[in-house]
Amino acid sequence: MDLSPTLTRFVLHWGEMGARWGVNRTVAQIHALLYITGRPMHAEEITDTLGVARSNVSTSIRELQGWNLVKLVHLNGDRRDHFETSTQVWELLRTIVRERQHREIAPTVEVLRELLADPALSKEPADAKMRIRETLELLETLTAWSDEMLKLDTATLTKVLKLGAKIKKLMGSGSSNSASDLSRSKPSEITAAHLLGP
Repeated sequence: MDLSPTLTRFVLHWGEMGARWGVNRTVAQIHALLYITGRPMHAEEITDTLGVARSNVSTSIRELQGWNLVKLVHLNGDRRDHFETSTQVWELLRTIVRERQHREIAPTVEVLRELLADPALSKEPADAKMRIRETLELLETLTAWSDEMLKLDTATLTKVLKLGAKIKKLMGSGSSNSASDLSRSKPSEITAAHLLGP
């Protein structure tokens, strides 16, 4: 398959960004290819399109499957394994957040809890104990928040992520001369309609 210059640039850039985020470049490029083409592809086609080694493609696909970003599919009349990814960007975001929580955040939270429960911590400086506790509280707060966000449907999640300006006004950082209902309301009068309304 020959990609247009536009799609080639997209795939190459996705690979560059993947490398910056700690993801193998080829892994990111394969994911980008499956996402932007929006259809199942077999390993040979991926190899030919990206110009990478077949063994590299196989390894990268297994990694993407481990991240739950790519799944195996079969097409009628074709005995070869094909692979596809979601074409819904919000679904991809949810998957990546869940996987990063599971792989990176959860183990760190577990270690921090073990450290705080260890009697040996009493021998450490008070500042060190405080920093460990604050780090744990931060990660637990972020995890709880992201868990709640992931439960929301896409339309609601989009609105929540666009709340920045309204939240600023709600917290008293906005202009006191604003004529909006939100800025005129007392905190106790703020409802979900104020925040999630159009």
